[in-house]
Amino acid sequence: MTDTSLPTWSVTDVHESLSSRSFVDAMERIGAQVHRLESLFDELDIRATDDVRVDPETGRRVDRAVMAFNETVADLEVLEAYVYATVSTDSRDETAQSSLSELDVLGSRVAPLLARLADFVDAHGVDALASVSDEARDHHGPLTRLAARSAHQMSEVEEGLYAELSTTGSSAWGRLQADVTSQLSIDVELPSGRTRLPMPAVRGLASDADPLVRRAAYDAEMIAWPSVATACAAAMNAIKGEANTVNRRRQWDAPIDASLYANSVSRATFEAMQSAVTASLPAFRTWMRTKASLHGHTEGLPWWDLVAPLPVSARTITWDDSIDLVRSAFGEFSSSLGNLVDRAVSESWIDAPPREGKVGGAFCMPFVDDRSLILLNWSGSLESTQTTAHELGHAYHNVQLAGRTALQKRLPMALAETASIFCETLVVEAGLERLSGLDRLALLDVDLQGSNQVVVDIHSRFLFETEVFARRQRRTLGVQELNEMMLDAQARAYGDGLDLDTRHPHMWVLKPHYYGSHFYNWPYTYGLLFGLGLYARFRDDPDRFRAGYDDLLSRAGMNTAEELGQAFGLDVTDEAFWTASLDVLRARMDEYRTLAASLNL
Repeated sequence: MTDTSLPTWSVTDVHESLSSRSFVDAMERIGAQVHRLESLFDELDIRATDDVRVDPETGRRVDRAVMAFNETVADLEVLEAYVYATVSTDSRDETAQSSLSELDVLGSRVAPLLARLADFVDAHGVDALASVSDEARDHHGPLTRLAARSAHQMSEVEEGLYAELSTTGSSAWGRLQADVTSQLSIDVELPSGRTRLPMPAVRGLASDADPLVRRAAYDAEMIAWPSVATACAAAMNAIKGEANTVNRRRQWDAPIDASLYANSVSRATFEAMQSAVTASLPAFRTWMRTKASLHGHTEGLPWWDLVAPLPVSARTITWDDSIDLVRSAFGEFSSSLGNLVDRAVSESWIDAPPREGKVGGAFCMPFVDDRSLILLNWSGSLESTQTTAHELGHAYHNVQLAGRTALQKRLPMALAETASIFCETLVVEAGLERLSGLDRLALLDVDLQGSNQVVVDIHSRFLFETEVFARRQRRTLGVQELNEMMLDAQARAYGDGLDLDTRHPHMWVLKPHYYGSHFYNWPYTYGLLFGLGLYARFRDDPDRFRAGYDDLLSRAGMNTAEELGQAFGLDVTDEAFWTASLDVLRARMDEYRTLAASLNL
């Protein structure tokens, strides 16, 4: 059942339905537009070439190619978002699934054109092209990244074939995982009686106030996920096997190198962050044991209590109160950020209630102009409030990107988390400034739960995915082997902070983050710690920070991670930066323990 008191998004102002004349016409137009773009690239000979002359005519060719590419991709992305608005909330809608598949095929025809543009730019040189092309000048950063990509591309024919085959390969397998997991329901043995619930709702029970409910939800998961594990293992093997083959053909030394390139993060920056994260794990384990003691556990924290609310302050929060809290915290930073919350609510950007057929988790995707679509699976917890703030942060980022072209706003995942984490931090800090006693402890509890997930759990995901890539080089992996690998990764990351007998072997089944060609998890850690570093800069000089913040967000697709850090005086290649961000979390853990002791909990 859907909670009718919670908001659902509406996209009917763009097209009334998937069968409306306007949508059918738009689909026909985008098909013709993609065909024209292909013909234009052939006409202009945008591809690898030995003719590297750069003259005014070359500039005109680049201008036409870049403008047409941007226009086509922008139109395609709006249609993809419109259709995915239905697929993500009702994966059983076969009409929507069919339309999304059609758009995937069109996207597979555009992808090789980007590869051809990369080869063309690399052959001629970005600086040389910028001297004769306005578009090259305006897209200097994105084209520089494309030129670097050229060294890691297959031939034009191979890139085209791969893009075409991916629609029935990795893309289709990823869709399978999303469909089978979103359509899964299970009987949960709740204290009030057996109740059948969709899996997003079951997952939401992890933050329920009643420990018996949390345990029942965990037990239900242990029964439910194995029922779809074979299909998801097939998807995992197909996607990672394909990625290994393509990475090898593209001459990447390791899968992580392809991921670092895709995120505009250097190896030095990544290793500095990982070193600081590893050093922080003992502190997180100590905090988990403290949290475990508050819930009456003498050893580590059971899995089902990882995101449990305080047992003495397990209050829920209404949707309206949650929105008020986020709006207030955002408004203290700037009126434009605060006003965004009202726009998102009044203009029906948000789909909040969990229900059958809806994908799990939460996301924000850009839609029309500066508008976004925000998916939540609202559970009424303080954690849900933090998730709302996070996704609204993405929406604010999208507002700043609205004036950029499609090439300029191709956000690397690591940098896409900048605004979302910063906005979460605003909500936490606003609460800490006004709360004391038990309420303060409750807020620290929610905040550290999230940080624990983004630092410790995501470290376990990185360990797991690294091992999957390595073993998949040799053979396919079975369900039991994947389960054992997940258990091992969790033990290495969580250590004695977790009751290891309660680990969750099926996390690889349910997390969509694994079902892509690159590591999709570590960028969240980057976003959290970079966001904390940005917040420290904000506290140092609020006016100066506000003056440059929106521009920084708008350039996230145009600069490297290192360049964006330098804009605020942050050296992300230095482990000390990451350690300082983690010190903020360590200080909160110390306060958590002290406050819990003072309250005699």
